Amino acid sequence: MQTELVDRRTTWDTRAELASASFEWIEVFYNRQRRHSRLGYLSPVEFEQTRHTDLVAAA
Repeated sequence: MQTELVDRRTTWDTRAELASASFEWIEVFYNRQRRHSRLGYLSPVEFEQTRHTDLVAAA
């Protein structure tokens, strides 16, 4: 988060602006799009799509 969000901008006008940007980064990017080693280097969305496809194919 430090390098991907905070360090890309030199100043924040308010703490609320930083808090809002941090929340958005975590909820939109990190939790949904960022690849996770625990999921075989897939994003959570890709992992769920793959899992759903596998379950449908097995049925």
